[in-house]
Amino acid sequence: LNTHAFRSVLTLDSSPDQQHQHQRHLLLSWPSSLSGDSPSQVLASLYSTWYNSHKHPIMSGFPPPYGAASNLARVASDGSHQQQEVELYESSKERDAYDNLADLYSVVLATEHLERAYARDAITREEYTAECNKLISQFRLAEKAALGKSMTTETFMELYQMECPRARERLLRMGVPEQLKSSDNSGHHVAITIAETVQIFITTMDAVKLEQRAVDELQPLVSDLMDALTRLPETPNDFEPNRKVSKWLQKLNAMRAVEEIDENEARQLYHDLDSAYAEFTRYLKRKT
Repeated sequence: LNTHAFRSVLTLDSSPDQQHQHQRHLLLSWPSSLSGDSPSQVLASLYSTWYNSHKHPIMSGFPPPYGAASNLARVASDGSHQQQEVELYESSKERDAYDNLADLYSVVLATEHLERAYARDAITREEYTAECNKLISQFRLAEKAALGKSMTTETFMELYQMECPRARERLLRMGVPEQLKSSDNSGHHVAITIAETVQIFITTMDAVKLEQRAVDELQPLVSDLMDALTRLPETPNDFEPNRKVSKWLQKLNAMRAVEEIDENEARQLYHDLDSAYAEFTRYLKRKT
């Protein structure tokens, strides 16, 4: 193996701890001390030691990043006389982990671009709402499959340096597409919206009463309720049902899909939904 190629690997780390000093010694003394190993085996061993000592603690169950494994393959191929392919994964489990992380990454990135396009008036409101609802639904599935209980989405975005503030706001805080008050105040349209809101109110409260506690069971219901409330015309900006439902939606969005609310939180959620529904019905009576 070319001496310059070996010495270039030394730039991976310059920390003085004993383990890395030993690895640097192996590099500088090869091939005399490692004559029994092939260059590719030596380099693979060095990379494995370096990655395991540097990877983020929360990534202990995940395979190394694409870039690191790809660079190892390139160095090994260029520095040795024989071509040896270095796999990005060693098992189907690691391959699935890569695929799930890639799905989550793409959903977050797609949401960021969608929000930018809508802000620049590059797509219609109908196109935005349809695509945003689909991405929010896909995000919940991708988050559960990719992260499980190992980390949060915010930690994932920080780890992979994802600068996506619009997607963070939409997926992790709001949980529903950006809504505008409907300009269609016809009696037929308002009646349909009110009927949908009442139905979702009852469905959500029944779910809590039936002891559904998982976030991925409650969040879609609360999200649909928030969407219905924001579509009601002529509601005041400080409408109390909107405030209470929005508070719970933000709380559920901040939790992972596999988590559950406890009994105290479930009791408070039911109380808030019940009081919001009572205020909603009083508002309808005042409008008639």
